[in-house]
Amino acid sequence: MIGRNLLPSLWNSAATPAAAADDHPFFSIQREMNRIFDDFFRGMEVSPRPTGDRLNRFVPSLDIRENDKEVTIKAELPGMDEKDVEVLLTENTLTLKGEKKEEKEDKGKDYYHMERTYGSFQRVIPLPEGIDMKKAEAKFKKGVLSINLPKTEATKVKGKKIEIKAA
Repeated sequence: MIGRNLLPSLWNSAATPAAAADDHPFFSIQREMNRIFDDFFRGMEVSPRPTGDRLNRFVPSLDIRENDKEVTIKAELPGMDEKDVEVLLTENTLTLKGEKKEEKEDKGKDYYHMERTYGSFQRVIPLPEGIDMKKAEAKFKKGVLSINLPKTEATKVKGKKIEIKAA
């Protein structure tokens, strides 16, 4: 009877969907295959499935703005200091490199809990032509790295508007 399958109060404990899913042989095979792949890829940069390590990897958020005079980049680097970050500028790219080290310690009367997180990051940002490398500036304040990249005078003048006259 179809109605019986739709009413949870009429299911017996062995016929519940959760119990049936756990008992199915294909689910145990799938769990075992996932374990084998996870063990094989452990410690590598590539993984067939997202793991806890890959989900917790630090990637700084960026805010990039450009106008006629400059390119401004802001990177959120919470819990980091300026000594933990390196900024490299070339003609066509800006590279941010850094290493985040975080330690959390919690002590109580009957327990001790310590967590350590380490990870490095690198972000490469393509830049437009005409950045004045001599006037580039970087400032770090309260976990935010602000980079100001002025454009050269030749880049600022992109063209001339020609007025159209009626004939």
